Amino acid sequence: MTGFTALVEEYRGGLLENVHYGAISVVDETGKVLYSTGDPEHVTFLRSAAKPFQAIPVIKRRIDEKYGLTGEEAALFAASHRGEVFHIHALESILRKTGIQEEELHCCPTYPLNEDAKSQRLRGNEEKRRVFHNCSGKHAGLIALSKHMGWDSETYYRLEHPVQQEIIETLALFTGVSQEQIGLGVDGCGLPIFAVPLKSIALAYLKLACPDLIPNEETRLAAERMSKLMNNHPNMIADTRFVCSTLLKDSNLTAKGGAKGVYGIGLRKERIGISLKVSDGSEQVWPSIIASILRFIGYSNQHTIDSLYELIPNQIVNDNGLVVGERKAVFSLQG
Repeated sequence: MTGFTALVEEYRGGLLENVHYGAISVVDETGKVLYSTGDPEHVTFLRSAAKPFQAIPVIKRRIDEKYGLTGEEAALFAASHRGEVFHIHALESILRKTGIQEEELHCCPTYPLNEDAKSQRLRGNEEKRRVFHNCSGKHAGLIALSKHMGWDSETYYRLEHPVQQEIIETLALFTGVSQEQIGLGVDGCGLPIFAVPLKSIALAYLKLACPDLIPNEETRLAAERMSKLMNNHPNMIADTRFVCSTLLKDSNLTAKGGAKGVYGIGLRKERIGISLKVSDGSEQVWPSIIASILRFIGYSNQHTIDSLYELIPNQIVNDNGLVVGERKAVFSLQG
């Protein structure tokens, strides 16, 4: 695979069963690649890893304060929530406070991503809802911003809409990629989504973690508030047992993943950014990869590393709870 190298191998009964390929980039505050494996120039869509940056225009206008939202509610603007009860209560509160009707959300009706939450809704014979969609918080924020600015709130999902143009401008500022060079597509939830090199995703997350790197004051203050909301309310960003929420419980990190295996992390004290892409889109191997990167750089918070291994152990267990294999991170980062 062009640009990719083996990241994780999975064994069953002592035999190699599967290999996950991908690429990793670690950058400093100038955007220089410090360490990498695979191609740090590999261009990939951020998918939901873009959400903190898509929320910056909303936070910049202090939409949360305008409508009296709680910190938990405002954190959902950057979330890929998995539909637990506390997520839905917060989303319904956002809609009440902003006056947005659920039908205004462009994301389609679905069931929660969290299996327990989905089962609970099915047992109650509940129908699919737009607020169950993992992107519904982002959509609510963009609609609220559009209404606040006097923009057409019915077409907020279109690329030419002012809110989407401001998002592209924001992505360019964080990634260092010109607006003209940012790749464009349509995300699963119906909004525009953006593609940049892996090293640029790493730089964007470093700036989110260390906003002093952002020259524009309004954007810098919004980044400070957004990253603080994510760290203060980590379970709102995903759920109680998911890698994003696990990492955000560490106040030194800002982190968010996206569909198809993309992930971004910023480290405040170390002032480095990390990005990775698993080519087959697997999220199950994120903890093993991220823990190995943190170990490589000598990360001081062992609890965070241990928490990743607890989340998805390297031991592979079958449906009967028996250990039947193991997964191994096999990459080496080169300077």
